[in-house]
Amino acid sequence: MQFIDQARVTVKAGRGGDGIVAFRREKYVPAGGPSGGDGGRGADVLLVADANLQTLLDFKYKRQFLAVDGRRGGPNRCTGASGNHLVIKVPCGTVVRDARTSILLGDLTDAGEELLVAFGGRGGLGNAHYLSNRNRAPEKFTEGREGEEWLLQLELKLLAEVGIIGLPNAGKSTLISVLSAARPKIADYPFTTLVPNLGVVRRPSGDGTVFADIPGLIAGAAQGAGLGHDFLRHIERTRLLIHLIDSSAEDVVADLNVVEGELTAYGHGLDQRPRLVVLNKIELLDPASLEELVEKVSQQVQASGGLPVLAISAAASKNLPQLLAAVWQQLGIIQP
Repeated sequence: MQFIDQARVTVKAGRGGDGIVAFRREKYVPAGGPSGGDGGRGADVLLVADANLQTLLDFKYKRQFLAVDGRRGGPNRCTGASGNHLVIKVPCGTVVRDARTSILLGDLTDAGEELLVAFGGRGGLGNAHYLSNRNRAPEKFTEGREGEEWLLQLELKLLAEVGIIGLPNAGKSTLISVLSAARPKIADYPFTTLVPNLGVVRRPSGDGTVFADIPGLIAGAAQGAGLGHDFLRHIERTRLLIHLIDSSAEDVVADLNVVEGELTAYGHGLDQRPRLVVLNKIELLDPASLEELVEKVSQQVQASGGLPVLAISAAASKNLPQLLAAVWQQLGIIQP
């Protein structure tokens, strides 16, 4: 399944039904008078969050949504039928904006949450409304009004409590694959991960926490370089970030600073989000080199008020319980 996290759609509510001109004509009822009914109301357009959807893929193939018009009025003051609301399902975590002005219209985060994005047109009035002492046989009626039409920008921001970030080939996909049942593509070349991957990791209490593996960031990601700019929005909702670093890289501190700099450049409070700095692939280092590296990175992290540095091997499943314990502590699931 393709992962689509942005879409632009047009929604148009239904037009109100027209009122009609009619007169009551029954035997033994002389001068029955006007009896034209009102038109029905046009259908509204609603966006509803659906927990079963994970992507905006459906909007790649259908970009225009038209609601049903109201029915015209009938004789004997019968009001025309109103149109049934048009319900459009979107994934939980969808942000809705006016595409022309970028004004935020709503943020659908909980399953079943609704957002009314276009009002249906009001139905017209029949001639029965215009009866008066001066006009006993009015032939005036009004037409139904047009429904609202909007161009909407939909953006999906994944709902995950923990986001895994880092440079390409830091081992993010490997980590989420060993912590959860997620099976992302894993290979020994950069930018293997082209879309965010979600995995559910079991808590000590037995329920699950959603982890998100974000495609690799590079220098300039906040300005659009590489893949990171398109997916940085997905960690805006996270409570905790795991900054994964390849411990076998030539300059680990420089790699650390690249990603930290991109978080600051992107803004939205990401640079203030709690982060665990984790050195991965420690199976490639000897104990002395690893100890020296942890000390060096710790000095850099502690200088900026960060959390203690951890060292793991996702491929060899080494020190993963210690990593999860630190995650649960930061999320307040277990006490330190």
